[in-house]
Amino acid sequence: MKLILATRNQHKIEEIKKILSEPDEEKLARSGDQASTNIATQKLEILTLRDFPDVPEVEETGKTMQENAILKAVAVYNATGIPALADDSGLEVDALKGAPGVVSARFAGQGCTYKDNNVKLLGLLKGIPEEKRGAAFRCVVALALNQNDVRIVEGKVRGVITDKEIGGNGFGYDPVFYHPESGKTFAELTQEEKNRVSHRGIAFRKAKELIKRLMTNNG
Repeated sequence: MKLILATRNQHKIEEIKKILSEPDEEKLARSGDQASTNIATQKLEILTLRDFPDVPEVEETGKTMQENAILKAVAVYNATGIPALADDSGLEVDALKGAPGVVSARFAGQGCTYKDNNVKLLGLLKGIPEEKRGAAFRCVVALALNQNDVRIVEGKVRGVITDKEIGGNGFGYDPVFYHPESGKTFAELTQEEKNRVSHRGIAFRKAKELIKRLMTNNG
């Protein structure tokens, strides 16, 4: 089975590929057989839009993350004829009534950098106390098996927005998203640590289980 990750974002590609190819820890503990549990690397060929330079970028015109994920997955399937996996992720800040939400990637304007977005966010939250700086990272994943069969899964994790950028790993809002259970911002975690607890990690592990069921004709 071939699967296209509907993105050219190298940071996302690296994270998603690691999640899809990691062994299933629960089954590994029971069987001790890593090869038998890692279906993603054995039977699934993972491609990305970097392998299809002629496929145009999909404009994110949806009003929700789910709409955008579906738009991207279906458009890439239609362009290639290969099942496509797309996500739309965003940061929802309590004090900003859920903003930036669906416009998280372009919060500071079209063509903005990760730094621009973080600077704008911290500016809007200046003077707001820690107990009111709650936020959630959310990731919606759409798997388009064809244009009429699209499966949806979601991951969400709560945290607190810091008052400055902390850490040099990750990307996007990671330096300002403090994860209480880890005691660190996402940007202070290694990629492996982040994948275990992040919204994207949760969502794509659900997607991985869905793919495995489909590959064994149980989906």
